Amino acid sequence: MPGALHAPPGRAGRLWLQHRLATARHGAELLDHKLRIVRGERERYMLLRERTADAWAGTAAEAQRWSVRAALLAGEEGLGRASAASPATVEIAWEEPMGVRYPAGARCIVPEPAEDAAPLDTAALAAARAACGRALEAAVAHAAAEAAVRVPEEQERATRRRMRAVRERWIPRLEAALAEAELRLEEDERAEGLRLRWAAGHGPGERPSPGERPGPGEGSGRS
Repeated sequence: MPGALHAPPGRAGRLWLQHRLATARHGAELLDHKLRIVRGERERYMLLRERTADAWAGTAAEAQRWSVRAALLAGEEGLGRASAASPATVEIAWEEPMGVRYPAGARCIVPEPAEDAAPLDTAALAAARAACGRALEAAVAHAAAEAAVRVPEEQERATRRRMRAVRERWIPRLEAALAEAELRLEEDERAEGLRLRWAAGHGPGERPSPGERPGPGEGSGRS
């Protein structure tokens, strides 16, 4: 927020303050609109995070069971032969609502076994490999949802701070400055009216005595 107000004097200053007050109020409305959008995104991804966490826990438990069974049947060497020849890859989809970029989802691509790979010794190895692939896919989806939640959370906090600063500090300062400027203009207009009425009741060459001359604040009611 700017420090001091440097409004020009007179009616130009009143217009200056009115314009900035309208701008500040419009800015507060935009921030409130952004806050609702960011809050909705945060709530949506929190639900997604819960679902992906449950899916990851379930698939991880299944992968653990099949891996233990396969290890008992085929041994550690058999588990090694069931491993993929190349690492899995992850593709991330990004979204950018309101200028904020965050992961909207992720897809894990688990490579298929090589065509010339030796056949597995037991069906448990194939089941373990498939279960581990599903667990990896679920883990990637949950990681993307977890990251997506953090972004709107940070944006929500920052937007709340900005909106609070505008509504609780900047707008009241402008309103107070505008009220003071309007009061000064009203006093000046009253004083000018008194001078004009006095001039209309006296001759053009007649000068008022010190007791008759209206002061700049006369008639305003201010002490």
